Amino acid sequence: MSAEAISENRAKSDFWQGVRLSMPVVVAAAPFGLLFGALAVDNGFSVLEALLMSAMVFGGASQMVGIELFGQHVAPWLIVLSIFAVNFRHVLYSAGIGRRIAHWPPVQQAVGYFLLTDPQFAVAERKAEAGETVGFAWYMGLGLPVYVFWVTESAVGAVFGRLIPDTHALGIDFLLPIYFLGLVMGFRKRPLW
Repeated sequence: MSAEAISENRAKSDFWQGVRLSMPVVVAAAPFGLLFGALAVDNGFSVLEALLMSAMVFGGASQMVGIELFGQHVAPWLIVLSIFAVNFRHVLYSAGIGRRIAHWPPVQQAVGYFLLTDPQFAVAERKAEAGETVGFAWYMGLGLPVYVFWVTESAVGAVFGRLIPDTHALGIDFLLPIYFLGLVMGFRKRPLW
């Protein structure tokens, strides 16, 4: 087997390892993607606009804040400032993950930063702290399913949103906070916890 074939097999294996790690995030984020789509349509967005917002912004919390402010007819500059404030943590994540992906070509780094989410950062940081290299194939396996499902769930929520019952009554609105708590607790053995 040639070195190129071995490298390709390793990249495929790394990608699928990342996909497996992404599944809890996909499941935990599903109710919020559906909810975002439903709220977007309720606040005057078309299904296409909701889908495009998810595809271009790809930030659940900031999308929720933005959509609520759009619905209240707040000044555009205040909406942009609010979304920036909610997403400021990603500036810090980017600074932290930058040293882990510095060996990637610039285009791959740009894609990596776009797909950077809270769980993406936590899992990649954990991998790097274990002494493992954060490779592009693994990172894409971790990030692409979350992105694709988020955009898809937003579209489904926009189309069928009026059929979603009260998420508070069902308790499904608590899945994502539980997942994030698990991510945070994974860092408890770090110095200065």
